[in-house]
Amino acid sequence: MRRSGILIKQYMCRGLFQRGIWLFSSCPEMELETMTVKVTIQDFVADVVSELFFRNTQQVSKEIMFIFPVDSDTVVHTFYATMGDTRIEAMLWEKEEAQHLCKATSGMENLRYLQDQWDLWGPVFACYLGTLPPKREVAISLCYVQELPMHPDGAALFCWPHELFPRRNYLSCISSEEGMFENLHFSICLKSAHGVSHVAINSSYTPLQYMAPDQTSAEVSLKLPPWMQDDLNLLVYYRGSHTLSAVVERRDPKAPPGSLLGDPVVMVTLTPNIPEVVPNSGQLGEFLFLMDRSLFLDAQNTLLFLLKSLPLGCYFNIYSFGATFKAFYPQSVEYTQESMDNAVGCLSSICPDLGGCDLLGLLKSIYSTPLLHGNLRQLFIFIQRKISSEEEAVMAEVYRYRDHHRCFCFPTNRCDSFNLSQAMALETKGECVCIHSRMDMASEAVNCLRRALQPMASGISLHWDLPPGLEVSMIRKPPEMIFQGHQSSIYAQIHGQAQDVELGEGAVSLQYHVGSQSFNYTLRFSLVPSADDRLPVHRMAMMHLLWKLAWEGRSGAEKDIQHSAVKSSISLGVPSPFTSSVAVLMKQRDAWHHDSLPPDSSTLFSSSCNLVPCQLLWLRGFRPVWFKSTKFWIVQKCQFCLEMLDRKAPDSEALTQLSTSCKEREPSSEEQVMEEPVASNISWDWKISPLSTRLCDFSSLRVVVALQKANGSWAFTAALASALGLSNADVDGQRPTEPTAWATVLALVWLHQYKWKVPWSELLEAKACRWLRDQAEVQLDECLEAANSLLGCFVEPTVFRI
Repeated sequence: MRRSGILIKQYMCRGLFQRGIWLFSSCPEMELETMTVKVTIQDFVADVVSELFFRNTQQVSKEIMFIFPVDSDTVVHTFYATMGDTRIEAMLWEKEEAQHLCKATSGMENLRYLQDQWDLWGPVFACYLGTLPPKREVAISLCYVQELPMHPDGAALFCWPHELFPRRNYLSCISSEEGMFENLHFSICLKSAHGVSHVAINSSYTPLQYMAPDQTSAEVSLKLPPWMQDDLNLLVYYRGSHTLSAVVERRDPKAPPGSLLGDPVVMVTLTPNIPEVVPNSGQLGEFLFLMDRSLFLDAQNTLLFLLKSLPLGCYFNIYSFGATFKAFYPQSVEYTQESMDNAVGCLSSICPDLGGCDLLGLLKSIYSTPLLHGNLRQLFIFIQRKISSEEEAVMAEVYRYRDHHRCFCFPTNRCDSFNLSQAMALETKGECVCIHSRMDMASEAVNCLRRALQPMASGISLHWDLPPGLEVSMIRKPPEMIFQGHQSSIYAQIHGQAQDVELGEGAVSLQYHVGSQSFNYTLRFSLVPSADDRLPVHRMAMMHLLWKLAWEGRSGAEKDIQHSAVKSSISLGVPSPFTSSVAVLMKQRDAWHHDSLPPDSSTLFSSSCNLVPCQLLWLRGFRPVWFKSTKFWIVQKCQFCLEMLDRKAPDSEALTQLSTSCKEREPSSEEQVMEEPVASNISWDWKISPLSTRLCDFSSLRVVVALQKANGSWAFTAALASALGLSNADVDGQRPTEPTAWATVLALVWLHQYKWKVPWSELLEAKACRWLRDQAEVQLDECLEAANSLLGCFVEPTVFRI
């Protein structure tokens, strides 16, 4: 969950893209004394106006700096700080002019030091506030808008950090009559055409008060901050379906018609209803595995497990990257027995590469390739090396195509690009998992593949029905896909003049596919929105428009359009690729209104004001501290206790004998691929203990997995019998059905009882079950009874998932 926080030095291990106000001081005694926050939430967009008062409680002056991490769903449009009779105000200038101003600004070395030395990573807004005298306070005003994520139960989720609430040592400020903080003023206004049902807040709050008879508007206020270390989590529940919601914002009357500000803008939030189980799933997606060659020797087994777990009919490819990148196939190929065998055979042909890391070139090559037959694209990125100076360019590419793919990232525990991996996953609504061991890598990768195979919406399209005279121009188009449990917001500009002013409604229809099923939803919305002079939807739309113009380049024909857009960007305070931040320190009497356009840059060199170090920076700090996988931590603790007690696992001797018998014979070509590689240059956080090696001896598992066919079946071979700990004669002597079905049941039962050591064999089992269910002549009950008898176990018929 993205969230914000006010941090001092002891709180520096926070993740990328966390929203919040971070006030850094050389001393932690910067007390938040009073706060006034007003939040307006319309469906899934929030407009936040906040004013925070901090006091230097020390006896000496302190230098302070304001740092605010930004992300792609947040637009910070107003910031100023007031100390005594001086005011520091941040604003946007055209980029080249801003760079010229920054060169004339003293103290920029403070920001450069922050960029290279601070323990934070990612894009931030940073402003040096100067020196705060003892017992004096600074008032910080921050205004921003943001798209709100949807909670799994369908509510809009708004977060506010506990660090931005007054501390509990101010309990003396509580009014005994009202039971409220006198220094806490936190009000929330809720609006929705669907109607506001109720709210859930992890804090004491006033009863929900409806402001309209149809319950489309309501207000609520906090009585007390959340307790101790809890962040404020506000869940807003709306009435009716959440599949479609629309917020229409009226034009700015001061802007010329036809411009973005001069026309109404509509924000449509798409939350497709995706069934949990989809029969006849149809297109299964395109899976691309990107492997850092410095990590490749440690990841061959992981890649093999991933290859074997893919479903028939999907598309896949494997890329290795180092100083250069190389693909197994010129373009993704359909997953068949032949293509899988070829890919498995190529795994051992890749040599480690300890040179550069051209992830940017690889991503550009992938993104420039069109989707195959409309299949959904998902990237699995295994990385160990640092991307260095290309981080911003990598994130720009990922952000550009974030609606067209999803990234699952697996940085190692020593990876210098951990935060970049986390950001890539976050922007594409994927996942980032830190890898601590070879076992951890295979387990986490297969678990992510299982989630990637869940149903998703594709073929998404919107159709508009507006009164005659009105038309829609898309600013941000619908994504290629929306994954289960996720949402997407699109923005559109409404042009023209309605021929019949009495027709005050429009409609939008959402169409999409989940597998072979088609869905269609229609929402009617009002074209006569309530007045909102703060224009939160226009600000979000402007941000997407500016990024769109930046991607499309700066051709001569677009110069006038870009010039107009930059003017709007400056007037709304929306950061863009064409503008940069500048801050000015001035006397209060000389301050201009923060909603007006900034003065000409020549006036900034007058004696009445001074330039202040203020920029949007890309910090290159250290990765945050992450705990190891809880599961493997517990396993290691249990194994350590067993070793201290000198106990041996019940089947450890059998596993050792099985491993020895497998090694005594000549391995097949498929089995050679599965041999445990020698570690190249990676250093894991912890070593696997001797008992752990016996408990998790994967030699037999590697053989069984390597022998599984693309369709999920196993052939009846001596290699399979040996891996299962059986003789060829025993297997053939008790065979109740044809060889392939019998071998598949045996392997499936063996995998299932092996699950207590390897819980991530679920996809392999599912493939086997699907194949068996298609074999009408096979008597599964009889086969299961024979398999249990031969393997000496008891697996219930539910293993076949019938």
